[in-house]
Amino acid sequence: VSVADVVCLHCPNQPGALAKAMEIITSAGIFVEYMYAFSQGEAANVIIRPDNVEKCAEVLKANDYIVKSTKVIAIEITDESGSLNKILKLLAENGRNLEYMYGFTGKKTNTACMIIRCTDNDATVEILQKANIHLINQEELVNI
Repeated sequence: VSVADVVCLHCPNQPGALAKAMEIITSAGIFVEYMYAFSQGEAANVIIRPDNVEKCAEVLKANDYIVKSTKVIAIEITDESGSLNKILKLLAENGRNLEYMYGFTGKKTNTACMIIRCTDNDATVEILQKANIHLINQEELVNI
């Protein structure tokens, strides 16, 4: 499967709020593989890729956090100028609306991992596969 699960956390945008949520997660023995956070006024949104999505969502909900799990697509691209633009053009040409995106480089050399969420992940996966874009499955994602 080329689609990975992540936890989306909504919390107050104030000092210590993220630290409190992370304390809950780590105290439950959950390892966070990566995260992406951004604020919108008084609210903060955090996208978390834990090693156990269900347990992470469960412990946060038990502590009164607004949480949902969602699916994202992980792709591998070369870590060079223009490679991201090729993906963005491909998505646009095929009518895919990009809801959000973030990326990171991993242990491999000359590659980067881009995490994307589109309005229709299944159709997006098909488009990327037809274009021979390397999709990263959940097992590979853990080892990046």
